[in-house]
Amino acid sequence: MANRCEICGKGHQVGNKVSHSNIKTKRLQMPNIQSLHAVVDGVHRRVRACTRCIRSGKVVKA
Repeated sequence: MANRCEICGKGHQVGNKVSHSNIKTKRLQMPNIQSLHAVVDGVHRRVRACTRCIRSGKVVKA
């Protein structure tokens, strides 16, 4: 299952983890995805949405 918001499509971002000795390794920054019951096109269903979409009102909770 992809770690992606079904509303806005937000997924992971790639960045660097930087150590004290300035060695850089790749790391992933994941979005805060929550699964909740919502109304989509008049139908109650379970969606996986990021907290930004939930807080901004893009998701109508069921």
